[in-house]
Amino acid sequence: MNGISRRGLMKSGVAAGVLGLTGMPLRAAATRGGKFTAGLSGANTSDSWDSRTHSDLFMIASCHGSVFDCLTEVAADGSLQGELAESWEASPDAKTWTFNLRTGVTFHNGKAFGADDVIESLQMHIGEDSKSAAKPIVEAITEMKKVSDSQVQFTLAAGNADFPYLMSDYHICMYPAGQIEEAIANGIGTGLYSVVSFKPGERMVAKRVDDHYKGDSAGFFDEIEYIAINDNNARMTALMTGQVDAINRIDFKTEALLKANPALRIQEVAGNQHYTFPMLTNSAPYNDVNVRRAIKYGVNRQEMVDKILQGHGTVGNDSPIGHANPYFNDEMEQLAYDPDKSKFYLKQAGLDSLDIDLSASNAAFEGAVDAAQLMQSSMSAGGINVNVIQEPADGYWSNVWLKKPFCASYWSGRATEDWMFATAYEAGVPWNDSQWDGDDSARFQELLLTARAELDSDKRREQYFEMQQILRDDGGVLIPMFANNVQAVNNRIHSPEKVGAVWQMDNARMSERWSVA
Repeated sequence: MNGISRRGLMKSGVAAGVLGLTGMPLRAAATRGGKFTAGLSGANTSDSWDSRTHSDLFMIASCHGSVFDCLTEVAADGSLQGELAESWEASPDAKTWTFNLRTGVTFHNGKAFGADDVIESLQMHIGEDSKSAAKPIVEAITEMKKVSDSQVQFTLAAGNADFPYLMSDYHICMYPAGQIEEAIANGIGTGLYSVVSFKPGERMVAKRVDDHYKGDSAGFFDEIEYIAINDNNARMTALMTGQVDAINRIDFKTEALLKANPALRIQEVAGNQHYTFPMLTNSAPYNDVNVRRAIKYGVNRQEMVDKILQGHGTVGNDSPIGHANPYFNDEMEQLAYDPDKSKFYLKQAGLDSLDIDLSASNAAFEGAVDAAQLMQSSMSAGGINVNVIQEPADGYWSNVWLKKPFCASYWSGRATEDWMFATAYEAGVPWNDSQWDGDDSARFQELLLTARAELDSDKRREQYFEMQQILRDDGGVLIPMFANNVQAVNNRIHSPEKVGAVWQMDNARMSERWSVA
């Protein structure tokens, strides 16, 4: 059995022990050879091979999707399978997890992979000064024990039915013990491709590793090249002129040109990607829940889906849990555009009107600036005057996100509810981009810990439903829309019938799963 569904995994920690016993999944024979070139957004001049810092597609695809590996991997169908871990078992309370590691695996510098590498790689994320987005995942581990060179055991502070899923987080890549600084400097992993050259914010070139542990089941290109093209028009031009074989995030305004080109095809995958506008709830005026509610009612969500996504998505309800998650709350009433309610909540906050700044850049998502201007227009009817600040694309994630009190952002979503909540909504975590961790969220934080350890699916559903309701009503993140992953590929490149939707470009693993047609 190569994988197990999210629902199955969460029902019983013990059941997870059957995962990965037959190794990597097989697929239909694919053509081996050739070069794959992709034009990708999300690159920065500050990029590095330190997976703790990765936040957007260029480095996610370069690192965990090509040069490095994780312990587990989310398959295209959303199920979980082993990567550097061959199998795993849990105690009945899901507090102790034992991972059996693959043997015969080597890093690109020849060092053998084993339990020491797992422990040191995880320890990178903890410590008082750690800024890693995976810090809350690893901090939950109270003990890491090397059972043997090929087996490691984790003891958690509390049971977590999702723990094997969390080990597929793209921040938690495996590095060689005792050589981590060298590996970060040069890109030394166990992935299917080894680094030929890397210029941050510009380009990454890698070649296929001979005699890789995944054999012939993945990694069909001889060479891959990822070109950083943050500008949407430039990406489209590069694809149309044949400079690249694939791009992420197509411009919906020029979609007709792509469709008219017989050499190209569009891939559209519905998943949990959502476009957001976080408010720093530890800063005035966003520390007042009534102000946050006034803003939420002031947004015409359907207009944004129609005009920004051109219909390639659905209306959001201020919860990051989407239809692809197992415990999506489909019973929750949808927030509707209502300027009168905006005025009502402003009065509850003691205000007749409100003047705010909104920072946006298309680095956050394509159309973010236009979306901010739509919000400026719709919110004015409810007494909220928005000053849109167009920020530079380069450095947006380091200079604006988490720093400006109201800005545009996006999330790819996560395969499980706890993974999403623990990454962006748990009190004190580095990527809690609304800083919503005061008295407002006490009930939410309580439920987060309770649901994490709950193995009864019905009880878990009830808890996650309530958490989504709390986020909609009191949370500090405006989530007006869920966006499909829409990317374009040259027909000379073959991709499987099922393309992953957890992250863009086949879960950022196109270099492993695609091939020359």
